[in-house]
Amino acid sequence: MTLTHFDKDGHAQMVDVSAKPETARVAVAEATVRMAPETLALVVEKRAKKGDVLGVARLAGIMAAKRTADLIPLCHPLPITNVTLDLAPDPGLPGIRIAATVRTTGRTGVEMEALTAASVAALTVYDMLKAAEKSMVISDLRVVLKDGGKSGRYEA
Repeated sequence: MTLTHFDKDGHAQMVDVSAKPETARVAVAEATVRMAPETLALVVEKRAKKGDVLGVARLAGIMAAKRTADLIPLCHPLPITNVTLDLAPDPGLPGIRIAATVRTTGRTGVEMEALTAASVAALTVYDMLKAAEKSMVISDLRVVLKDGGKSGRYEA
């Protein structure tokens, strides 16, 4: 397997995608934020001191997806056509399950944008609730779906 972000001398490079055809692409990434049941109750009952935890985290994730190329050095800036974030309280964790879906029509995939959206949404949940609980755990960040382009479909 060849790592495309390195040239023949091992130097970092941005991958040249100019010869690739534009195709519809989608990626879904997930993350979780585990917390005490009492902290989750603050979210569900809308009693968090900083306000609407899930609403703010959703916006943060959308904004992050659009800024991925500013954060990850070798990512291409992409014309993102859609970003959605689903933040679901889960008493079984207990905590919040996050799913970020990113779409584009382009020459390269949006996995990094989906991962960035999910991770920043999780960080925002932590930030909004850290006064109540500093021991929350952000985990399970991964791509669960990628479709489009030469490599086709991937599902975890």
